[in-house]
Amino acid sequence: MYDLSTRKRALALVAQGRSLNSVSRETGISRAAIRSWHDRLEPRPRMAPPDPGPPADERAYAYLLGLYLGDGCISSSPRGTGYYLRVACANSWPGLIEACEIAMRTINPTGRSSRTQAQGYVSVVSYSRHWPHLFPQHGSGKKHERRIVLEPWQQAIVDAHHPWEFIRGLVHSDGCRITNWTTRVVAGERKRYEYPRYFFTNVSEDIRRLYTDTLDKLGVEWTHCTRGGNPFNISVARKASVALMDAHVGPKY
Repeated sequence: MYDLSTRKRALALVAQGRSLNSVSRETGISRAAIRSWHDRLEPRPRMAPPDPGPPADERAYAYLLGLYLGDGCISSSPRGTGYYLRVACANSWPGLIEACEIAMRTINPTGRSSRTQAQGYVSVVSYSRHWPHLFPQHGSGKKHERRIVLEPWQQAIVDAHHPWEFIRGLVHSDGCRITNWTTRVVAGERKRYEYPRYFFTNVSEDIRRLYTDTLDKLGVEWTHCTRGGNPFNISVARKASVALMDAHVGPKY
């Protein structure tokens, strides 16, 4: 869409006695467009897409919301007629890639998605006019440089219906399950002791808070794990809490 100043400049050239052909060649604007501006100079207002309402499948939405907050982004299409939702998934986790694509197709009103291979990861991509309505956290710049809060209807889905799906999406995007080890002395002999642990790492304080607030409501104990002075890591290591995470989240696959 051409802005008002571009339109006025093209018409000014025509008013100087220039032919439509020469103005079109100089400006790169079609003759038909220049001709139409004689009748209407102002650009027509862009119609906002209708709000699609809350997602029909709240379970799939809660999972996709976690993936989006972790490794997702929304960008407008080149013509500005719609939006692309992209979630980056490491090649190491084919099950995660499949789960992401299923959730995206379930939530997208068009029911479509695709995969784009990049070096070391796959972007699961889906086009729709409605992504900014479904993910109002979309905005310019990086997520950790702007405020991230859930809308009341999103919070209701997470709190009342599918908190574990939300946690699973966050862990699948920016988390992991690892085996830690330490040593301790037993009967005078130092022995190696291994135990499972969940980590979630995100630079955004708001997103970390969404994660830990949900863990609190689920009865999962967690701690900050500060590294290099940065409190970006959230650890779940207590046996009972790890058991809860294993039952509802589990390792990536």
